[in-house]
Amino acid sequence: MTNTQEPQNINISSAATAVDAVASAAADLKLYDTASHAVSNFTPIKPGQVGMYVCGATVQSSPHIGHIRAAVAFDVVRRWFERLGYKVTFVRNVTDIDDKILDKAAAAGQQWWERAYIYEREFTEAYNTLGVEPPTYEPRATGHMIDMIDLIKQIIDNGHGYVVTDENGNPTGNVYFDVASWPHYGELTHQKQTAVADAASEVADAMGPSVDNTGNDKYNPVDPADMSEDKHDPRDFALWKAPKDSDPLDARWNTPFGTGRPGWHIECSAMSHRYLKDMFDIHGGGLDLRFPHHENEMAQTRAAGYDSAARWMHSAWVTAKGEKMSKSLGNGLSVPAVLAENSAWVVRYALGSVQYRSMLEWSDQTLTEAQSAYDRVSNFIERAGAAVGGQPPREEIVSISADALPADFVAAMNDDINVSGASAAIFTAIRSGNTLLSKLADRVDSDVAKDEVRAVLVNVRAMLDTLGLDPLAEPWVSEGAAGGAGAGADSAEHTALDRLVSEQLEERAGARKAKDFARADAIRDALGAAGIAIEDTPQGPTWTLK
Repeated sequence: MTNTQEPQNINISSAATAVDAVASAAADLKLYDTASHAVSNFTPIKPGQVGMYVCGATVQSSPHIGHIRAAVAFDVVRRWFERLGYKVTFVRNVTDIDDKILDKAAAAGQQWWERAYIYEREFTEAYNTLGVEPPTYEPRATGHMIDMIDLIKQIIDNGHGYVVTDENGNPTGNVYFDVASWPHYGELTHQKQTAVADAASEVADAMGPSVDNTGNDKYNPVDPADMSEDKHDPRDFALWKAPKDSDPLDARWNTPFGTGRPGWHIECSAMSHRYLKDMFDIHGGGLDLRFPHHENEMAQTRAAGYDSAARWMHSAWVTAKGEKMSKSLGNGLSVPAVLAENSAWVVRYALGSVQYRSMLEWSDQTLTEAQSAYDRVSNFIERAGAAVGGQPPREEIVSISADALPADFVAAMNDDINVSGASAAIFTAIRSGNTLLSKLADRVDSDVAKDEVRAVLVNVRAMLDTLGLDPLAEPWVSEGAAGGAGAGADSAEHTALDRLVSEQLEERAGARKAKDFARADAIRDALGAAGIAIEDTPQGPTWTLK
């Protein structure tokens, strides 16, 4: 039905294009590996380059906050690689055919491919709204059937897969991986054979599925094809499966081993190999994918004769009252619903507020703290920009190498992407900048003082940019500062509002000079009622949106 999809590079310019060489700080980067259960130094397979494959969405319905947390987490990992000066090839797949898509489309009276495309676009909109960089390649499963069929042939030829036949010896369309033939099965998630490195690992092991903790997995229901009595071993899993009677005719592909469609795991092996070739640096995904998806993917990739990822990384869950956020459990918060009540910047900050391996408890308090962080960030950036005569251009911000950033920020990011420590470094810099601003009017060497403020401003924005949070970058500028909470400092809306507020501030200054304090207070109160916060500084009044 479908030929192999050719690679489409849709990456946009990023920090990697502005940094000429890998930073010295890259030598100190340490990352966790699920397979070894240890944090170790990262060394790229190809000098100066990083290949990443992150499992994307199964586009069955609207994205919720739990889905997007993983996307934001690995976006931050990618951005740190770029800030370190690496050229990153980032692949994120789209699963656009599976049982859930077929069943939900049928129930809704839709074509299965129609439903998949509708929700693929919803996911893309959510990624873009929350500032997730586009992947270098974003392949769909349906565009890579030939790749999957060829990979299954290799697994069978290598003696690690078998075709189920009917009573006449004809292939039925069911093909299984022969786990007993692969002695390495379980190396990724066999937790009893590994050492626990830290508290985050203990939590992940307790909540994340593994070979030693399969049971009744409420987050990953067993594929009906994997319950077949035709399997040689209960551990065997489907590489290809015969269609259900209810499957549409255009959801079936003809193969040497019968008509059917791919099993859950085979697409990622096929597409990671196509776009990243042999062993690549990092394979990422949510913790719930650790088993069986990634365990099976690793096994079948290697059984086909290819190297698997050098390092496996898993982001922990978003929890609500301690329970994993999941549609199946009825506690999912859709992205549109959350964005209707909170700015996109605030939601992104909340999703990335803890290290990727830590569980993120989602609550009103989480969002309140994120809004407070935005108020502190935007207040400093606006005041500092006004004090030094304008904002540094984006080109300057993206060109800042990791080696030029504050040491505490670099140390935190190099410590397995410790964003909590990185955020603390940002607010330390902001406090330092605010102190400089408060003393600026008293400095005799005002030009030197302004240079000091500007240096802090550049560092703060570059650190924020590394986390995808520079308020003066896209998408925040186009949507207004904080993605809707107010107008960005470089936007047309902000310019118009600034002129109007500035006129009021000038009138207020005149009233104070004339000692008409009642009039001055009335102007401030009117601006406050309109959502404008005024702060009097030695350099004059500044304003921000509340």
